[in-house]
Amino acid sequence: MIRNLKNFKWLLIGILLVVLIMGFYIYLSLPDVRELQTKTPASTALIEYRTRQAQQSNENIDIRQNWVDFDAIPKLLKNAIRISEDAAFYQHGGVDFTELKEAIKKNWKKGKYVRGASTITQQLAKNLYLSTDKSILRKIREYFIAKRLEAHLGKDRIFFLYLNIIELGPGIFGVQAASTYYFKKNVDELDLEEIVRLTAVIPNPLKIDPRGESRWLKWKATWILDTLRRYKYIRNDEHQEAIKRFQ
Repeated sequence: MIRNLKNFKWLLIGILLVVLIMGFYIYLSLPDVRELQTKTPASTALIEYRTRQAQQSNENIDIRQNWVDFDAIPKLLKNAIRISEDAAFYQHGGVDFTELKEAIKKNWKKGKYVRGASTITQQLAKNLYLSTDKSILRKIREYFIAKRLEAHLGKDRIFFLYLNIIELGPGIFGVQAASTYYFKKNVDELDLEEIVRLTAVIPNPLKIDPRGESRWLKWKATWILDTLRRYKYIRNDEHQEAIKRFQ
């Protein structure tokens, strides 16, 4: 029994050392996000990854990404994206532990990955600096980068960066580029239907075209409209008029 206790002790020490080494490695590899306080990135890890993918497949890719001021983005679009992707964005510190708990419970119950819990801050961290894989190491780095972003940038600055680099189609990054590509207008000219359509593609931008009429897009658009009405971001008559276009 004494021997088993000693073995268990050394096992715990070994695990602790591995955790400490991993933590030290992750800390040293974290990017300095303070420059994002005043500067916008020339590119992102996701844009570079999509470019490499196209090159490896001998395909052409036209990267579209145009920066637009935060105040020029319609408030309704910002609200639609926030309630769809991260309703508690302005309340949490980079990680929504309540949503994370619910996602873990649902994924465990289903026995597979069916629900994510990444906040807007975590999505920004991933798009700016990380890969698209779902490894534990990547998620740990994403967590710490998100905490750094929250520590050094204000919420509106984080949201501004996110809205300008989010992937919204093949080679299309940011709400301004998506607006001009899909709807031939600047983002501040989008109407309610276009705002909902653009928001609806965020979970699957490489397969869903916001101009399409797929069953999934109609379901997602309806959910967004219902949620906008519930939060009183749109009136009942606006909801009823817009919902007809997705039936």
